[in-house]
Parts: sequence; C-alpha cells; structure tokens
Amino acid sequence: MTSPSTPSTAPTLRPGDQLASTVCSTRVVVVRAPAEERPEIACGGDLMVPAVTAQAAPSSAADAATLIGKRYVDAGGKLELLCISSGAGELSCAGTPMTLKAAKPLPASD
Repeated sequence: MTSPSTPSTAPTLRPGDQLASTVCSTRVVVVRAPAEERPEIACGGDLMVPAVTAQAAPSSAADAATLIGKRYVDAGGKLELLCISSGAGELSCAGTPMTLKAAKPLPASD
C-alpha cells in the first residue's frame, strides 16, 4: 500500500543502488532506504534514474549544489544518500529538499 504523497511508479530503493540526475552531473549511492516506502528522489526538480540508464552530463564544480563525498538525508532520517559525483541540482525526497548529514562527534580520548 502506498501513501498519497509517493506514487507507485517510484522504484523500490535498496542500499547500494546508484541513481543519476537527468538535468546535471549529480550521481548518488543509496546508503539507507526505508523498506516499507517508495520515496520519490529528485535532483534539480526532475526524478533521478538508475545510473546504468543515465547519460553522462557535463560537470561543473563551480556551481555545485550537491557535493561529492557528502551524505544527504530526508526530513525523517529514513533515507540516506552518498554523493559520488557533484552537480548543480538540489536533492529532494517527495518534494522536500534533503539536508547534509551532520558528522557524529567522536568520543573523548581521556
């Protein structure tokens, strides 16, 4: 059963899946995905597609909104993506912009 905010056409995401933007050079790897939902992942306003079917887009690091090596999470913290190629588009999940995941503080070595 799908919720009204996520269409049934969205693919089921699994950790390790690679997605590519259709409007810029952004590429991501799914780190964590909710098993019970099919979130709609977009970059630059257009849905992301499996990386194997995507055409390589020219990259421009000068105007990158999505940064390589950074992790992005949805508002609920259920979906986590790792950026493997920077791009100008902003990542969003179900229409809500994704945010940079904050680094966990290391324990004191005292």
